[in-house]
Amino acid sequence: MIPDAVTFDALYHQRWEPMVRLAGLTTGSKALAEEIVQDAFVQLYRNWATVHNPSAWLRVAVVNGGRGWLRRQSLERLHNTPAVTFAEPDESVVIRDALRVLSRRQRAAVVLRYYEDLPETEIAQIIGCRPGTVKSLLDRATKKLRKELQP
Repeated sequence: MIPDAVTFDALYHQRWEPMVRLAGLTTGSKALAEEIVQDAFVQLYRNWATVHNPSAWLRVAVVNGGRGWLRRQSLERLHNTPAVTFAEPDESVVIRDALRVLSRRQRAAVVLRYYEDLPETEIAQIIGCRPGTVKSLLDRATKKLRKELQP
């Protein structure tokens, strides 16, 4: 079955920017974020006939794509391979650097809660934990961020 191009098109135009923002906050790079989101849309298109909630499916694919990139970056650091950095505006650098002090799960929870405005139950489903764990992750993350962002 071929996906309905109009519906897919509408989803693409509606969710492209929010998904790039989500991936960008996770990875710290707009170019990488666009690549992750593009890959997620390609996967979605291939599975369109079997996906019941495309927006949620897409969000999970983007979060997983960002987590996969972060995992690979951690392995590169272990092997002393320098990570590639990209020039960004000052505000983005401050936010990205502040988010880097968080664990991967805390970063995902913060981005999904405060940038995607998702409820804790949905965040729990995306990152694979209980809603109470999401509350705990957010609480610890906001304490770390407050400390990191103090002048």
